[in-house]
Amino acid sequence: MPVRRDLLVELIPSMTDQPPIFSYFRGQKEPTFATRTELEAAKLFDYHRIAWEYEPRTFILEQDDKGNIQEAFTPDFYLTDLDLFVEVTEMKQSLVTAKNRKVRKLREKYPEIRIKLLYRKDFVRMAQKYGL
Repeated sequence: MPVRRDLLVELIPSMTDQPPIFSYFRGQKEPTFATRTELEAAKLFDYHRIAWEYEPRTFILEQDDKGNIQEAFTPDFYLTDLDLFVEVTEMKQSLVTAKNRKVRKLREKYPEIRIKLLYRKDFVRMAQKYGL
């Protein structure tokens, strides 16, 4: 009976405590991912030889009259060679709504910044397409 690839992928992380080695990571300190989707995105960028940084910049979205920061946004990735920020999200509706709002505000306040919001389903499709 053949081994199901989807089961193997789930088993591999528990078989080792070794963090992945990223060849195209360009940040200053080792990334600590908040979600599995972020980790999978990093692996995908690395696989395709796309230079990336993890959470390198925070954008101020709102300040009060005294200059105190009321809202800020730190996109998950910056693809250095593409000059593109990427935010990834799980498929929880509450997260999707909040992130869509922050991406929209970032685009309004910083129109020169390129940003793309990707959903977990986008990474699943890419992984299937490229046989990862």
